[in-house]
Amino acid sequence: MATGSLVSIQEYLTTSYRPDCDYVDGVVLERNLGEFDHARLQMAVSGYFYARQKQWGIVVVPEQRVQVAPTRFRVPDVCVITDEGQPDQIFRKPPLICIEIMSKDDRFSEMRERVDDYLKFGVPYVWILDAAKRRAWRCTTDGMHEVTELRTQKPDTVVPLTALFD
Repeated sequence: MATGSLVSIQEYLTTSYRPDCDYVDGVVLERNLGEFDHARLQMAVSGYFYARQKQWGIVVVPEQRVQVAPTRFRVPDVCVITDEGQPDQIFRKPPLICIEIMSKDDRFSEMRERVDDYLKFGVPYVWILDAAKRRAWRCTTDGMHEVTELRTQKPDTVVPLTALFD
C-alpha cells in the first residue's frame, strides 16, 4: 500500500520508516508484516543461515534495502550474500538469495512484482515462504515452483523446510 505522494530517492534514503518500506518509482510502499507467524519464520530462516555463515561463506541479514533498479528499492524479509568483506549499507549488486515471507494480507499477484524485480536485477535465488500453509516456492523467470528444501549452488547450501517449520 502506498504511504502518500511521490517522494524523491534522496528523501526515501534519508527517512526512517518503521518498519522499512519499499520504494517503487517515487512511491513509498508499506510491507505486510508484524504478526507472529511471519516474525517467527523470518527468525527461523535468518537463524538457520546465521548458524552456518562461516561454513557456507555467506552473510545473512533481515530487512536489508536492495536497489533493484535506478528508481526501485526493495526490502526482502531475508537476504543472503556471499561473504566478500564489508558490504555496502544498501545492496546495489544482486544478493545470492532474496526471501519473502507471506503475510496473511499478501497476495501472490502482488508478490510477483517484487519477485520480478529481484529476478530482473539478477538475484539467482528468490524464494517465497508461506508460514500458514508451511510451503515454499523457488521463483524463476519460468514461474514459481514449489519446493521441499531451499537449495543453492556456489556456495552449496541446503535448508530443509522441516528445519524452518518445526
